[in-house]
Amino acid sequence: MTDPCIRKGFSRSDDPVRAAEELYRELYDPDAILGVFFCSAEYDLDLLGPALAERFGRMPLIGCTCSGVISPAGYFNESLTGFSLCQPEFTAVTAPICNLDTYTLTGGADIVRSLRRRLIDSTGRDDNETTFAFLLIDGLGRFEETVVSAVQAELGGVPLFGGSAGGDLAFTRSFVFHDGRFLTDTAILTLISTPRPVKLFTTDHFSNTETKMVVTEADPSRRVVTEINAEPAAREYARLVGIDPDPLTPMIFATHPVVVKVGGRYYVRSIQKVNEDESLTFFCAIDEGIVLTVAEGKDIFEDLVGLFAEIETEIGPPALVIGCDCVLRGLELEQKQLKAKAGRLFMDHNVIGFSTYGEQFQAMHLNQTFTGAAIGFGPPVR
Repeated sequence: MTDPCIRKGFSRSDDPVRAAEELYRELYDPDAILGVFFCSAEYDLDLLGPALAERFGRMPLIGCTCSGVISPAGYFNESLTGFSLCQPEFTAVTAPICNLDTYTLTGGADIVRSLRRRLIDSTGRDDNETTFAFLLIDGLGRFEETVVSAVQAELGGVPLFGGSAGGDLAFTRSFVFHDGRFLTDTAILTLISTPRPVKLFTTDHFSNTETKMVVTEADPSRRVVTEINAEPAAREYARLVGIDPDPLTPMIFATHPVVVKVGGRYYVRSIQKVNEDESLTFFCAIDEGIVLTVAEGKDIFEDLVGLFAEIETEIGPPALVIGCDCVLRGLELEQKQLKAKAGRLFMDHNVIGFSTYGEQFQAMHLNQTFTGAAIGFGPPVR
Protein backbone atom coordinates (compact mmCIF):
# COMPACT_ATOMS: atom_id res chain seq x y z
CA MET A 1 0.00 0.00 0.00
CA THR A 2 1.48 3.35 -1.02
CA ASP A 3 1.22 6.52 1.02
CA PRO A 4 1.31 9.98 -0.58
CA CYS A 5 2.57 11.63 2.60
CA ILE A 6 5.43 9.24 3.43
CA ARG A 7 8.33 8.46 1.13
CA LYS A 8 11.01 5.85 1.83
CA GLY A 9 14.30 5.21 0.08
CA PHE A 10 17.82 3.82 0.25
CA SER A 11 21.08 3.51 -1.63
CA ARG A 12 23.69 0.78 -1.52
CA SER A 13 26.25 2.78 -3.47
CA ASP A 14 29.60 3.15 -1.70
CA ASP A 15 30.15 6.45 -3.53
CA PRO A 16 28.85 9.15 -1.16
CA VAL A 17 27.86 11.60 -3.89
CA ARG A 18 25.96 8.96 -5.84
CA ALA A 19 24.35 7.64 -2.63
CA ALA A 20 23.13 11.17 -1.77
CA GLU A 21 21.67 11.57 -5.25
CA GLU A 22 19.88 8.22 -5.13
CA LEU A 23 18.38 8.96 -1.72
CA TYR A 24 17.27 12.41 -2.85
CA ARG A 25 15.42 10.97 -5.85
CA GLU A 26 13.38 8.72 -3.57
CA LEU A 27 12.73 11.11 -0.66
CA TYR A 28 12.26 14.52 -2.24
CA ASP A 29 8.74 15.90 -2.48
CA PRO A 30 7.76 19.55 -2.82
CA ASP A 31 5.41 19.08 0.14
CA ALA A 32 8.04 17.39 2.36
CA ILE A 33 8.44 19.07 5.73
CA LEU A 34 11.15 16.73 7.07
CA GLY A 35 13.67 14.23 5.75
CA VAL A 36 15.47 11.76 8.01
CA PHE A 37 18.38 9.52 7.02
CA PHE A 38 20.64 6.92 8.57
CA CYS A 39 24.04 6.14 7.05
CA SER A 40 26.97 3.82 7.58
CA ALA A 41 29.84 5.50 9.44
CA GLU A 42 32.13 4.02 6.78
CA TYR A 43 31.11 6.69 4.25
CA ASP A 44 33.48 9.59 3.65
CA LEU A 45 31.41 12.07 5.63
CA ASP A 46 33.39 15.03 4.31
CA LEU A 47 31.88 14.18 0.90
CA LEU A 48 28.50 12.82 1.99
CA GLY A 49 27.53 15.84 4.12
CA PRO A 50 27.98 18.49 1.41
CA ALA A 51 26.38 16.19 -1.20
CA LEU A 52 23.26 15.77 0.95
CA ALA A 53 23.13 19.49 1.74
CA GLU A 54 23.42 20.41 -1.94
CA ARG A 55 20.82 17.94 -3.17
CA PHE A 56 18.17 18.49 -0.50
CA GLY A 57 18.68 22.25 -0.43
CA ARG A 58 16.09 23.99 1.75
CA MET A 59 14.20 20.81 2.64
CA PRO A 60 14.81 20.16 6.38
CA LEU A 61 17.07 17.11 6.69
CA ILE A 62 18.39 15.41 9.82
CA GLY A 63 20.16 12.11 10.35
CA CYS A 64 22.99 10.20 11.95
CA THR A 65 25.67 7.60 11.40
CA CYS A 66 24.95 4.06 12.48
CA SER A 67 26.21 0.51 12.78
CA GLY A 68 23.81 -0.72 10.10
CA VAL A 69 20.55 0.32 8.48
CA ILE A 70 17.04 -1.09 8.25
CA SER A 71 15.97 -0.13 4.74
CA PRO A 72 13.00 -0.81 2.43
CA ALA A 73 15.04 -3.85 1.31
CA GLY A 74 15.94 -5.11 4.80
CA TYR A 75 19.11 -5.04 6.89
CA PHE A 76 22.38 -3.73 5.39
CA ASN A 77 25.68 -2.80 6.98
CA GLU A 78 27.16 -0.28 4.54
CA SER A 79 24.24 1.66 3.15
CA LEU A 80 22.17 4.83 3.31
CA THR A 81 18.43 4.87 3.99
CA GLY A 82 15.76 7.31 5.06
CA PHE A 83 12.22 8.64 4.87
CA SER A 84 10.42 11.93 4.38
CA LEU A 85 7.14 13.22 5.82
CA CYS A 86 4.88 15.52 3.82
CA GLN A 87 2.09 18.02 4.30
CA PRO A 88 -0.81 18.14 4.90
CA GLU A 89 -0.73 15.17 7.30
CA PHE A 90 2.57 15.97 9.01
CA THR A 91 4.11 19.04 10.62
CA ALA A 92 7.60 18.96 12.10
CA VAL A 93 10.07 21.31 13.76
CA THR A 94 13.63 20.47 14.68
CA ALA A 95 16.57 22.00 16.55
CA PRO A 96 20.06 20.99 17.67
CA ILE A 97 21.11 20.72 21.30
CA CYS A 98 24.80 21.59 21.05
CA ASN A 99 27.80 21.34 23.37
CA LEU A 100 26.47 18.43 25.38
CA ASP A 101 29.61 18.45 27.52
CA THR A 102 28.37 21.76 28.98
CA TYR A 103 24.64 20.94 28.74
CA THR A 104 22.45 22.73 31.27
CA LEU A 105 18.88 21.98 32.24
CA THR A 106 17.94 25.61 31.65
CA GLY A 107 19.36 25.67 28.14
CA GLY A 108 17.70 22.40 27.26
CA ALA A 109 14.35 23.63 28.58
CA ASP A 110 14.63 26.79 26.46
CA ILE A 111 15.11 24.69 23.32
CA VAL A 112 12.07 22.53 24.07
CA ARG A 113 9.89 25.58 24.76
CA SER A 114 11.05 27.22 21.53
CA LEU A 115 10.22 24.09 19.51
CA ARG A 116 6.79 23.83 21.08
CA ARG A 117 6.04 27.47 20.24
CA ARG A 118 7.16 26.91 16.65
CA LEU A 119 4.95 23.84 16.36
CA ILE A 120 1.93 25.70 17.73
CA ASP A 121 2.58 28.51 15.25
CA SER A 122 2.65 25.95 12.41
CA THR A 123 -0.41 23.89 13.42
CA GLY A 124 -2.49 26.49 15.22
CA ARG A 125 -3.00 24.19 18.20
CA ASP A 126 -1.26 22.89 21.32
CA ASP A 127 -2.23 19.22 21.35
CA ASN A 128 -0.08 16.63 23.12
CA GLU A 129 -2.22 13.81 21.75
CA THR A 130 -1.17 14.46 18.16
CA THR A 131 2.52 15.17 18.87
CA PHE A 132 5.56 13.03 19.60
CA ALA A 133 9.28 13.77 19.98
CA PHE A 134 12.20 12.10 18.18
CA LEU A 135 15.75 12.42 19.57
CA LEU A 136 19.00 11.62 17.78
CA ILE A 137 22.15 12.00 19.91
CA ASP A 138 25.89 11.44 19.62
CA GLY A 139 26.32 7.86 20.81
CA LEU A 140 29.84 8.30 22.23
CA GLY A 141 29.29 11.44 24.29
CA ARG A 142 27.86 9.64 27.35
CA PHE A 143 25.22 12.35 27.88
CA GLU A 144 22.04 10.43 27.00
CA GLU A 145 20.68 10.08 30.54
CA THR A 146 21.07 13.77 31.34
CA VAL A 147 19.59 15.00 28.08
CA VAL A 148 16.66 12.61 27.74
CA SER A 149 15.46 13.01 31.32
CA ALA A 150 15.59 16.80 31.11
CA VAL A 151 13.93 16.97 27.69
CA GLN A 152 11.13 14.59 28.64
CA ALA A 153 10.46 16.56 31.83
CA GLU A 154 10.00 19.75 29.79
CA LEU A 155 7.90 17.97 27.14
CA GLY A 156 5.36 16.97 29.75
CA GLY A 157 2.72 14.81 28.10
CA VAL A 158 4.45 14.66 24.72
CA PRO A 159 6.00 11.16 24.43
CA LEU A 160 9.62 10.77 23.31
CA PHE A 161 11.72 8.09 21.68
CA GLY A 162 15.09 8.08 19.97
CA GLY A 163 18.44 6.49 19.29
CA SER A 164 22.14 7.09 19.88
CA ALA A 165 24.16 7.50 16.68
CA GLY A 166 26.42 4.55 16.00
CA GLY A 167 29.48 3.43 14.11
CA ASP A 168 31.70 0.37 13.95
CA LEU A 169 32.43 -2.08 16.75
CA ALA A 170 35.64 -0.26 17.61
CA PHE A 171 33.39 2.48 19.04
CA THR A 172 35.61 5.29 17.74
CA ARG A 173 33.16 7.76 16.17
CA SER A 174 29.50 8.67 15.80
CA PHE A 175 27.80 11.73 14.32
CA VAL A 176 24.43 13.41 14.02
CA PHE A 177 23.49 15.58 11.03
CA HIS A 178 21.78 18.96 11.10
CA ASP A 179 21.82 22.05 8.88
CA GLY A 180 24.04 20.39 6.29
CA ARG A 181 26.79 19.21 8.67
CA PHE A 182 27.82 16.10 10.55
CA LEU A 183 28.30 17.00 14.23
CA THR A 184 29.58 15.45 17.46
CA ASP A 185 28.73 16.44 21.03
CA THR A 186 25.23 17.25 19.76
CA ALA A 187 21.64 15.98 19.91
CA ILE A 188 18.86 16.71 17.41
CA LEU A 189 15.37 17.09 18.86
CA THR A 190 12.37 16.93 16.52
CA LEU A 191 8.68 17.40 17.32
CA ILE A 192 6.26 15.79 14.87
CA SER A 193 2.52 16.45 14.79
CA THR A 194 0.04 14.32 12.87
CA PRO A 195 -3.66 13.36 13.14
CA ARG A 196 -2.74 9.80 12.25
CA PRO A 197 -2.62 7.06 14.90
CA VAL A 198 0.85 6.73 16.40
CA LYS A 199 2.21 4.12 18.81
CA LEU A 200 5.57 4.57 20.54
CA PHE A 201 7.06 1.27 21.70
CA THR A 202 10.07 -0.46 23.17
CA THR A 203 10.76 -4.16 23.48
CA ASP A 204 13.52 -6.52 24.54
CA HIS A 205 13.66 -10.31 24.79
CA PHE A 206 15.34 -10.88 28.16
CA SER A 207 14.20 -12.03 31.57
CA ASN A 208 16.10 -11.86 34.83
CA THR A 209 17.65 -14.84 36.59
CA GLU A 210 18.54 -15.24 40.26
CA THR A 211 22.26 -14.58 39.70
CA LYS A 212 23.29 -11.18 41.10
CA MET A 213 26.47 -9.09 41.05
CA VAL A 214 27.40 -5.83 42.77
CA VAL A 215 29.44 -3.05 41.19
CA THR A 216 32.10 -2.42 43.85
CA GLU A 217 34.36 -0.01 41.94
CA ALA A 218 33.48 2.22 39.00
CA ASP A 219 34.18 5.48 37.17
CA PRO A 220 30.65 6.77 36.40
CA SER A 221 31.88 9.66 34.23
CA ARG A 222 33.40 7.17 31.77
CA ARG A 223 30.77 4.43 32.29
CA VAL A 224 33.60 2.09 33.32
CA VAL A 225 33.29 -0.68 35.93
CA THR A 226 36.62 -1.82 37.33
CA GLU A 227 35.42 -4.25 40.01
CA ILE A 228 32.43 -6.55 40.43
CA ASN A 229 32.05 -8.29 43.79
CA ALA A 230 35.52 -6.86 44.66
CA GLU A 231 37.09 -8.82 41.78
CA PRO A 232 38.37 -7.62 38.38
CA ALA A 233 35.18 -6.78 36.51
CA ALA A 234 35.69 -8.74 33.29
CA ARG A 235 36.85 -11.88 35.07
CA GLU A 236 33.98 -11.86 37.58
CA TYR A 237 31.37 -11.11 34.90
CA ALA A 238 32.62 -14.08 32.86
CA ARG A 239 32.51 -16.37 35.89
CA LEU A 240 28.96 -15.41 36.80
CA VAL A 241 27.57 -15.88 33.29
CA GLY A 242 29.51 -19.14 32.90
CA ILE A 243 31.89 -18.37 30.04
CA ASP A 244 35.63 -18.21 29.39
CA PRO A 245 36.92 -14.70 30.11
CA ASP A 246 39.31 -14.76 27.15
CA PRO A 247 38.21 -13.33 24.83
CA LEU A 248 35.17 -11.29 25.74
CA THR A 249 33.68 -10.05 22.47
CA PRO A 250 30.65 -7.90 21.52
CA MET A 251 28.90 -11.12 20.49
CA ILE A 252 29.29 -12.48 24.02
CA PHE A 253 27.97 -9.26 25.53
CA ALA A 254 25.01 -9.40 23.12
CA THR A 255 23.94 -12.86 24.27
CA HIS A 256 24.90 -12.56 27.98
CA PRO A 257 23.55 -9.17 29.13
CA VAL A 258 22.96 -7.93 32.64
CA VAL A 259 19.89 -6.02 33.83
CA VAL A 260 19.11 -3.53 36.58
CA LYS A 261 15.80 -3.04 38.37
CA VAL A 262 14.35 0.47 38.09
CA GLY A 263 10.86 1.32 39.31
CA GLY A 264 9.79 -2.31 39.49
CA ARG A 265 10.98 -3.19 35.97
CA TYR A 266 14.23 -4.69 34.73
CA TYR A 267 16.25 -2.81 32.08
CA VAL A 268 19.27 -4.11 30.18
CA ARG A 269 22.63 -2.49 30.96
CA SER A 270 24.70 -3.55 27.97
CA ILE A 271 28.47 -3.88 28.05
CA GLN A 272 30.24 -2.11 25.21
CA LYS A 273 33.75 -3.55 25.51
CA VAL A 274 36.41 -5.03 27.78
CA ASN A 275 39.50 -2.93 28.44
CA GLU A 276 43.14 -3.97 28.84
CA ASP A 277 42.97 -3.67 32.64
CA GLU A 278 39.98 -6.10 32.77
CA SER A 279 37.53 -3.26 33.38
CA LEU A 280 34.25 -3.12 31.45
CA THR A 281 32.88 -0.11 29.57
CA PHE A 282 29.07 0.08 29.50
CA PHE A 283 26.73 1.73 26.99
CA CYS A 284 24.84 3.57 29.71
CA ALA A 285 25.11 5.05 33.20
CA ILE A 286 26.68 2.84 35.84
CA ASP A 287 27.82 3.50 39.41
CA GLU A 288 29.23 1.84 42.50
CA GLY A 289 26.69 -0.04 44.58
CA ILE A 290 24.38 -0.91 41.69
CA VAL A 291 23.12 -4.48 41.81
CA LEU A 292 23.17 -6.13 38.38
CA THR A 293 21.30 -9.31 37.55
CA VAL A 294 22.32 -11.82 34.90
CA ALA A 295 19.64 -12.06 32.20
CA GLU A 296 18.65 -14.88 29.91
CA GLY A 297 17.32 -14.45 26.42
CA LYS A 298 14.00 -15.47 24.92
CA ASP A 299 13.33 -15.88 21.19
CA ILE A 300 14.32 -12.54 19.65
CA PHE A 301 12.40 -13.14 16.42
CA GLU A 302 9.17 -14.22 18.11
CA ASP A 303 9.41 -11.16 20.34
CA LEU A 304 9.39 -9.01 17.18
CA VAL A 305 6.45 -10.92 15.74
CA GLY A 306 4.51 -10.28 18.94
CA LEU A 307 5.41 -6.59 18.87
CA PHE A 308 4.12 -6.06 15.32
CA ALA A 309 0.92 -7.97 16.16
CA GLU A 310 0.39 -5.59 19.08
CA ILE A 311 1.04 -2.56 16.85
CA GLU A 312 -1.45 -3.73 14.22
CA THR A 313 -4.09 -4.40 16.87
CA GLU A 314 -3.72 -0.86 18.19
CA ILE A 315 -3.27 1.28 15.05
CA GLY A 316 -3.70 -1.08 12.10
CA PRO A 317 -0.97 -1.87 9.53
CA PRO A 318 1.77 0.78 9.91
CA ALA A 319 2.58 3.10 7.04
CA LEU A 320 5.98 3.74 8.64
CA VAL A 321 7.87 2.43 11.63
CA ILE A 322 10.85 4.54 12.70
CA GLY A 323 13.08 1.94 14.32
CA CYS A 324 16.04 2.26 16.70
CA ASP A 325 17.61 -1.19 17.00
CA CYS A 326 20.58 -1.80 19.31
CA VAL A 327 23.78 -2.89 17.53
CA LEU A 328 24.00 -5.88 19.89
CA ARG A 329 20.63 -7.16 18.68
CA GLY A 330 21.99 -7.19 15.15
CA LEU A 331 24.95 -9.25 16.30
CA GLU A 332 22.63 -11.75 17.97
CA LEU A 333 20.47 -12.03 14.86
CA GLU A 334 23.60 -12.70 12.81
CA GLN A 335 24.84 -15.34 15.22
CA LYS A 336 21.48 -17.12 15.12
CA GLN A 337 21.21 -16.72 11.32
CA LEU A 338 17.97 -14.76 11.73
CA LYS A 339 19.03 -11.40 10.28
CA ALA A 340 17.60 -11.95 6.80
CA LYS A 341 14.35 -13.28 8.29
CA ALA A 342 14.09 -10.28 10.62
CA GLY A 343 14.84 -8.00 7.68
CA ARG A 344 11.89 -9.42 5.76
CA LEU A 345 9.66 -8.92 8.80
CA PHE A 346 10.79 -5.29 8.97
CA MET A 347 10.12 -4.86 5.24
CA ASP A 348 6.60 -6.22 5.67
CA HIS A 349 5.92 -3.60 8.36
CA ASN A 350 7.52 -0.58 6.63
CA VAL A 351 10.40 -0.17 9.08
CA ILE A 352 13.07 2.42 8.33
CA GLY A 353 15.71 2.57 11.02
CA PHE A 354 19.23 2.05 12.22
CA SER A 355 21.50 0.04 14.50
CA THR A 356 22.26 2.22 17.52
CA TYR A 357 24.71 2.62 20.38
CA GLY A 358 21.65 2.99 22.66
CA GLU A 359 17.96 3.87 22.62
CA GLN A 360 15.74 6.40 24.39
CA PHE A 361 12.14 5.93 25.50
CA GLN A 362 10.25 8.52 27.53
CA ALA A 363 12.77 9.63 30.19
CA MET A 364 14.96 6.50 30.01
CA HIS A 365 18.18 5.70 28.16
CA LEU A 366 17.99 2.02 27.21
CA ASN A 367 20.20 -0.75 25.86
CA GLN A 368 19.58 -3.82 23.74
CA THR A 369 16.05 -2.89 22.75
CA PHE A 370 14.09 -2.30 19.57
CA THR A 371 12.48 1.08 20.21
CA GLY A 372 10.54 3.36 17.90
CA ALA A 373 7.36 4.94 16.63
CA ALA A 374 4.74 3.25 14.43
CA ILE A 375 2.61 5.56 12.30
CA GLY A 376 -0.68 4.33 10.84
CA PHE A 377 -2.33 5.07 7.51
CA GLY A 378 -5.27 7.16 8.70
CA PRO A 379 -7.44 8.96 9.29
CA PRO A 380 -6.72 11.52 6.57
CA VAL A 381 -6.81 15.24 7.25
CA ARG A 382 -10.18 16.84 6.50
